Amino acid sequence: MILNRSGSPEPLGATVTAQGINFALFSRHATAVILVIEQGKDEKTVQKEFALDPVLNKTGDVWHCLLCGGSPALRYGYRLAGPHDPEGSGHWYDETRILIDPYAKELRSPTWGRERSCLGTRPCCLLPDQEYDWQGDRPLNHPLPDTIIYEMHVRGFTRHPSSKTDNPGTFTGVTEKIPYLQELGITTVELMPVTEFNENESIFTNPDTGERLKNYWGYSPLCFFAPKTGYSSDPDNPLDEFRDMVRALHKAGIEVILDIVYNHTAEGGADGPTTSFRGIDNTIYYLLDPWTRAYLNFSGCGNTCNCNHPVVRTLIMDALRWWVVNMHVDGFRFDLASILGRDQDGRVLANPPVVEMIAEDPILADSKIIAEAWDAAGLYQVGSFSGHRRWAEWNGRFRDDIRAFMCGHPGQVPALATRIAGSSDLYQQDGRRPCNSINFITSHDGFTLQDLVSYNEKHNRMNGEDNRDGDNNNLSWNSGAEGKTDDPDIIRLRSRRVRTMAVILFLSQGVPMMVAGDELARSQQGNNNAWCQDNEISWLNWDLLKQHGDRFRFFQKLIHLRRAHSIFRRKDFFLARNTEGEPLHLQEISWQGLRPGEQDWSYDCRTLAFTLNGSQLPEGEDDDFFIMLNGHQTEEQTFTVSTPPTLHTKRKWKKIIDTGKLPPEDFTEPELAETINPGDEVSVVPMGCVVLQSKNGSTSPRLLR
Repeated sequence: MILNRSGSPEPLGATVTAQGINFALFSRHATAVILVIEQGKDEKTVQKEFALDPVLNKTGDVWHCLLCGGSPALRYGYRLAGPHDPEGSGHWYDETRILIDPYAKELRSPTWGRERSCLGTRPCCLLPDQEYDWQGDRPLNHPLPDTIIYEMHVRGFTRHPSSKTDNPGTFTGVTEKIPYLQELGITTVELMPVTEFNENESIFTNPDTGERLKNYWGYSPLCFFAPKTGYSSDPDNPLDEFRDMVRALHKAGIEVILDIVYNHTAEGGADGPTTSFRGIDNTIYYLLDPWTRAYLNFSGCGNTCNCNHPVVRTLIMDALRWWVVNMHVDGFRFDLASILGRDQDGRVLANPPVVEMIAEDPILADSKIIAEAWDAAGLYQVGSFSGHRRWAEWNGRFRDDIRAFMCGHPGQVPALATRIAGSSDLYQQDGRRPCNSINFITSHDGFTLQDLVSYNEKHNRMNGEDNRDGDNNNLSWNSGAEGKTDDPDIIRLRSRRVRTMAVILFLSQGVPMMVAGDELARSQQGNNNAWCQDNEISWLNWDLLKQHGDRFRFFQKLIHLRRAHSIFRRKDFFLARNTEGEPLHLQEISWQGLRPGEQDWSYDCRTLAFTLNGSQLPEGEDDDFFIMLNGHQTEEQTFTVSTPPTLHTKRKWKKIIDTGKLPPEDFTEPELAETINPGDEVSVVPMGCVVLQSKNGSTSPRLLR
């Protein structure tokens, strides 16, 4: 193993070539770079160091070399020397630390939960075999309007003993549950972070047991490329196991979106570990105060990535392309994406280069790109993150407005209607569409849907921070008792509210996203910030499928209803018309209060009904639907049913959904459903919903495959 050539400055990272292994590392301010190589195992481990010549092994700001005779099974890292002046120059060089290559595609990592003693002390970057037999697989490219997203945690999805998978808590475990995902009917899984992170970095302990808690969620990347080895049943081959999962999901018609973190890294603030970026070029990779050189903390995690610096932009773009080209993922959700819009001083840019680059990149042209359009410093950009039509956004306004209405808050009906219709107030500008809105009521961050109707307050004591962590503004209502209860009336009310919110989610314009387990009444015992809970608080208990099969059935039928009817998946906003005196059959959507022709947008109103006209769809006719919502906590409301919006006045309604009824009568096939005549009165129980369907006999609905 000899270093006998200067190598090439590109591509960055470690690349196996016919001549040897090429290493290339960016560092503008280092005065010396040493490549550290390790081979063998246990007592046979051999470590060698190769000092790079700044004349022969450096081009511009890139240090590079060609290693001949090295085995692809080697581990590598770097030691860098340079100024260490955090409060002056802002540099953090420490040549005693062995650092991770930012372009490493795989890291040596123990199984989940074991200490990562090699970080900073030994080489831990690997050279994985990037060849893989995809068997003709390609990303699926489901149209965004037809997408139904299922957010899941790879470990938590199958870690519970009840999952009965052969490889619980792994990529393979997800693969084993594909039949369940197909049965539910979702089109896309959104995986919480799967790039390498240190689950043992948490400093908090369980206040009852003293057990050290984990960084279970993983929003703390060590590297932007390497898949999490702890999620692999084969620690020696995490890339292929991830690819096997993606390929199997694609064969089942299910897309894979990654939740990625480019706003900060695992190095944290000044008291955090130096594992990579800080020791390579701190002033390039992070936002620093121009006077104190302290880290600017817009992420809430100690540091903020300098995303719009050309070097960091290139790193981000290279990582995104790698996941699409080499790992076949279908898209990305960008955590705290508003940070992507800040300049090197933390100021908000009008047209951030990296945001535009992601949207315009030709390799990513078919990938879904979704922004969490806010950051931890109060920048809230829902509706204004980017005017580019490709950027979709987690619609926090949808979440908050639906929650408020379903708590019985006054003054919510106008906002409710706007969200149901696709949030035109947020997305119609710049030619955007309803599908730019990712609609959700719950996500990993906050209460589960069951907890949303079971708790008024967060219960995060088990996180070890005296219940100080987590959001206090939950917009939740416990339905009459805090937490678990045996009261049958409260239990029925909770179930009704969950099902009504599910109806609103799946029958609104935009792209629905649900959280794994909401279809099974999964609870986190009131914990709204379970980032550190690697236990049954966070794991999906599959026994719930037996206990709450009726909940699963309701979600399944709702998803099927959405997929079967394009009226819920409009590609454009409803046309704004003056509906005064206009025939109902010409209106794409018509709103009413308790009686047809009478709209009530008043502050005290807590009811809303609307008619969807299936004959006015650009892509062809569909059925008509009439939906009634009662946001009163205790009062039943009576609606007068409108006429189906058709010239064929003999058509009648069928009551297909009534969340006031007990399962299985809450969701009925139209052929078996009760007939409702125009002008009939229909009672809707508190926090309930009724959906009527009028079938168009001349056409059949277009079912998504």
